[in-house]
Amino acid sequence: MSDSSEEVLRLEALRKSYNVGQPNEVEVLHGIDLCIQRNDFAALIGPSGSGKSTLLNILGLLDQPSCGELYLLGQATSRMDDRARTALRGNSIGFVFQFHHLIQAFTALNNVLMPLMLKQGKPDQSALQYAHELLAAVGLDKFADRKPNELSGGQQQRVAIARALITQPALLLADEPTGNLDTQTAAEMFELFRKVHREHDCAVLLVTHDPRLSATCDRTINLVDGRIQSDSRHEMK
Repeated sequence: MSDSSEEVLRLEALRKSYNVGQPNEVEVLHGIDLCIQRNDFAALIGPSGSGKSTLLNILGLLDQPSCGELYLLGQATSRMDDRARTALRGNSIGFVFQFHHLIQAFTALNNVLMPLMLKQGKPDQSALQYAHELLAAVGLDKFADRKPNELSGGQQQRVAIARALITQPALLLADEPTGNLDTQTAAEMFELFRKVHREHDCAVLLVTHDPRLSATCDRTINLVDGRIQSDSRHEMK
């Protein structure tokens, strides 16, 4: 078990601009400082155009800042080449999106295994066992052989969560994970994220427009016009 106060992610004076060096250069993020610890269960909120998507892409090592530094598990990433960044992302970060991005021709089990298959080819017995355990943890142990079109929207999202956990990441990033679900299913998904955070020893950052969802997180980071306007921790209920 890792130290719950371990620093998973840290941003220092991070900025992001587009059309750099051109007359129409636009800075979207303006000097972001942020620290995410292993015990954080946090929401990132902000109005449309605030820079949430840009920041999320940088947090997930899918894009690079124009300046500043991002540390993931203590490793500075600004000077890493693409191969090193891809390896660090694959080993350390899990992603869950509003749209599940499951491979329709694959079973639920093989969708969960996909990140490992991309890294090491055919999964070994221990990987298969862990994938089955993850499907059981999200309540889909009986649906391992079903394909996405045989599952409900909520069930597909559960598969996506299991897939995000297969590499045992230190950080789980979820982009509007309940935005495509009905109210009851969304509540179930939120409780599942809580379970993931508690049982899988990973920091969770949920990007959401839903104030009800953010209010039930332990921490809310409010991004406005490319700056962190507030970063508040809530008392545990």
